[in-house]
Amino acid sequence: MQVTLMKGKIHRASVTQSDLHYEGSISIDRALLDAAGFLINERVEIYNIETGARFATYVIEAPMGSGTIGLNGAAARLAMPGDKVIIVAYASFDEKEANEFKPRVVLVDRENHICRPESANGGLGARVAVGNR
Repeated sequence: MQVTLMKGKIHRASVTQSDLHYEGSISIDRALLDAAGFLINERVEIYNIETGARFATYVIEAPMGSGTIGLNGAAARLAMPGDKVIIVAYASFDEKEANEFKPRVVLVDRENHICRPESANGGLGARVAVGNR
């Protein structure tokens, strides 16, 4: 039996740009992609904390350290710059893997730079921290 679990998430990121006329996707800072374990072209679910909108798209890379969270194409209608979003990727696991797996949870500050884990609530899985932001 296979089960689907959260593989990783970027929690409470701020949308920095939206481009309705771009081909589609979400642009994510390379540092955040690496921390969350997201792959280029991977499907992600996006949950807009401000509006309650929930939608899916695929990942493209934005420059490392840029703090970019950019919604492109049709997704640009579902969140505006400044909106807080949660970006989640899921994966399928067999039962044994599922019982041992720990998702990556990336917490960010207002500029979408990775926070230290001390700023997070406990119990969220494998929290990721880089630097002293």
